[in-house]
Amino acid sequence: MLLRSAALCRALLARRGRAAGLCRRCVSSLQVANEPVLAFTQGSPERDALQKALKELKGRTEAIPCVVGDEEVWTSDVRYQASPFNHGHKVAKFCYADKALLHRAIGAALAARKEWDLKPVADRAQVFLKAADLLSGPRRAEVLAKTMVGQGKTVIQAEIDAAAELIDFFRFNAKFAMELEGEQPLSVPPSTNSMLYRGLEGFVAAISPFNFTAIGGNLAGAPALMGNVVLWKPSDTAMLASYAVYRILREAGLPPNIIQFVPADGPTFGDTVTSSEHLCGINFTGSVPTFKHLWKQVAQNLDRFRTFPRLAGECGGKNFHFVHRSADVDSVVSGTLRSAFEYGGQKCSACSRLYAPRSLWPQIKGRLLEELGGIKVGNPAEDFGTFFSAVIDAKEIFGPVLAVYVYPDEEYKETLRLVDSTTSYGLTGAVFAQDKDVLREATELLRHAAGNFYINDKSTGSVVGQQPFGGARASGTNDKPGGPHYVLRWTSPQVIKETHGPLGDWRYPYMQ
Repeated sequence: MLLRSAALCRALLARRGRAAGLCRRCVSSLQVANEPVLAFTQGSPERDALQKALKELKGRTEAIPCVVGDEEVWTSDVRYQASPFNHGHKVAKFCYADKALLHRAIGAALAARKEWDLKPVADRAQVFLKAADLLSGPRRAEVLAKTMVGQGKTVIQAEIDAAAELIDFFRFNAKFAMELEGEQPLSVPPSTNSMLYRGLEGFVAAISPFNFTAIGGNLAGAPALMGNVVLWKPSDTAMLASYAVYRILREAGLPPNIIQFVPADGPTFGDTVTSSEHLCGINFTGSVPTFKHLWKQVAQNLDRFRTFPRLAGECGGKNFHFVHRSADVDSVVSGTLRSAFEYGGQKCSACSRLYAPRSLWPQIKGRLLEELGGIKVGNPAEDFGTFFSAVIDAKEIFGPVLAVYVYPDEEYKETLRLVDSTTSYGLTGAVFAQDKDVLREATELLRHAAGNFYINDKSTGSVVGQQPFGGARASGTNDKPGGPHYVLRWTSPQVIKETHGPLGDWRYPYMQ
């Protein structure tokens, strides 16, 4: 009903000779809320549905092609995704797109760009709102199960990612996009001014990581929502869930050629997209070296591009928990256990640095060791009591590793400066203290140490619409996905001034 109202609003405005945008009343009528996180308690319908979906995946290998337009394409470069906690289970068989297929995908995307960009934002939003409804309902258990077996997530970690966060991205981005269209410049008679939020001129390359199914859906989905066409390169180790998200978008009405699903070798994909004159953006989550390499490739090819490409990147962090002697120890222990060890420490925001005052360290250490002794590591698909499972693969330390620095209580200011200067990153961080003066000092001294800064809470767990996520320094470009400003990143606004009357004499009065 909402989107019909939007279309009617646009038609009425057009009849009145005004720009075909949305009135503020229509824009404000799209109400969204964060998706509830389900509990999966014994006997609950969501638990039964998930266990059934997990059973259906047991021992199964899904064939996942490249998809260019409506055509499923297989190349000779076949790969497999193994379950991280059961290497004998190949959960997906897929293939790498070669350069020829990537060029074909670029051509197909560009051919569809103009028609998609001209669609009203309400029509594009409808696709993502429908996808969110599918994820919230009939496809929830499937995507959760595929995230669990493919990426080693526990029930709750899959739920807050592949269900709640992805649903929130789709719904809130739709809301933000429609509200953005309602943001219009002033008009002074005899002229009217309007702002068109056009898609970028070219194609966007979306490169997604293994650790969040939701990030893949957002990296490809947000630019598409704003009228862009996208080449999506999913992570090899998140292929199963990523393909499920792609199919849900298509089921929700996303036309062919808007998002090309093209698994590929990283360097091959990077070389191909950065050498195309039509590249207009890169939406990236991954490592600092890879993002720097892509940035250098773009810089080297600047003279060939039709437009300056937008580069958006999130590269993780070495995130901190700073504890003051006035802190509540129970909160420190609980928050640090979850932040450092949940999902095996493989969140971009996971705590890897703990700064503890000497007076509290014996108590904190004892409690941490005691609680760690009760943590169950195992197969999350078989045992829902598992707290975390195997890390994704053997390529780099991205896991449950926590370094502790114990400082003299009276040197907390010096230690705060150390927190700020120790690493090149600036993603997330937390300060635990009850002393309000200390919290004020810490907030000032750590102003640039974290893009998401938590007070008496853990450094993980950002929620779409509540804590838009991202950091600066080596952590990325801090574009804050999950917030209202992110969708603007994927538009190229055009201002239109229309004057309703003759312009008159070219001479100025003072010239007489």
